Amino acid sequence: MILQEAAMSELYQEKCVACRRDSPSVTDTEVRELQPTVSDWEMLDDAGIPKLDRVFKFSNFQQALDFTNSVGTLAESEGHHPKIVTEWGRVGVTWWTHKIRNLHRNDFIMAAKTDRLYQDLTAE
Repeated sequence: MILQEAAMSELYQEKCVACRRDSPSVTDTEVRELQPTVSDWEMLDDAGIPKLDRVFKFSNFQQALDFTNSVGTLAESEGHHPKIVTEWGRVGVTWWTHKIRNLHRNDFIMAAKTDRLYQDLTAE
């Protein structure tokens, strides 16, 4: 657990890099290395496109909305945008790199940053 937290912390501190259509996706080896650092995220296949997906739980709609807005602000600052579904008491966040229709290191960075936002918000 301590190693996972340290790895997440390092990933959380990275910045997204601009992607082009020919940017490389993460390799299977990189996925095996990065996925444990964001272990609460499910890797799913959506019509052949791998994505990172997680549902965050809250005790009311306002907390869910505040989290949604925080994720939106983060996404805008990093230039990398997820799918966000906000409902009463829950927010679903899905990361993938639209331009390459695959996962990039940026998606793991943003998942770690999203986890940190959730930790900060729920620690209050």
